[in-house]
Amino acid sequence: MNSKIAEAIKLSNNPVAIIRSDEKPEGALMFKEGVWGCVVAMINAASKGRLVALSDATVACQGGHAGCGFGPYKEGYVDKFLADGDGLQVEGERYKASQELALKFMRWQVVPAGQRKYLIMKPLADVTDTDKPDAVIFLVNADQLSGLATLANFDTENQDNVKLYFGAGCGQSIGNVLDAAERGSGECFIGMTDPSARKVLPADILSFSIPFKRFLEMEDNADKSFFHTKTWETISKRL
Repeated sequence: MNSKIAEAIKLSNNPVAIIRSDEKPEGALMFKEGVWGCVVAMINAASKGRLVALSDATVACQGGHAGCGFGPYKEGYVDKFLADGDGLQVEGERYKASQELALKFMRWQVVPAGQRKYLIMKPLADVTDTDKPDAVIFLVNADQLSGLATLANFDTENQDNVKLYFGAGCGQSIGNVLDAAERGSGECFIGMTDPSARKVLPADILSFSIPFKRFLEMEDNADKSFFHTKTWETISKRL
């Protein structure tokens, strides 16, 4: 499936389709069971053309496990790790001022309903008629992000169709948008502001996640939007 939006913003990587399935695709890149790996790195790999499959058994990182919708955070370690690491053998991240605030975040973090055995990520161009995507993730720079955020508010009365919530990069880019898709919401989400996620991404890249139904609406709007104005033409010359 080709994307008018990706063409308009001159995306050099691939939009990533998120698909939940009970079938593991052949040849998919996966983590080994029990071995820690970063889900954000897998999103990046899919944007570069790889087919990725994640599962409850293979996502060892607690942030990734919750962020992909495989289950809630387990309390007693992550809450300390998100704060100052008190009582742990590792340095705390200090993303929350206290363990109590970290716990409130962990209990707030949405765990999408309707999760299946596998969460598949693949380039949007490789999506077939038999696939049923739940969402699309764009990895973009600031100019490209401005185009996506503006298009997300193009055809609506309200002006807050784009959200940015605190959280792990995978939860920001996957969990929130899967929940929106479940609710039938058109909310889009900016992500990858998590400093830990930024370590595995290029310095100028953030994510923009769209429920698939809303993505199709935005695709239909692309040709009649600001993408065909002199303003965007000026911006696109530096993309």
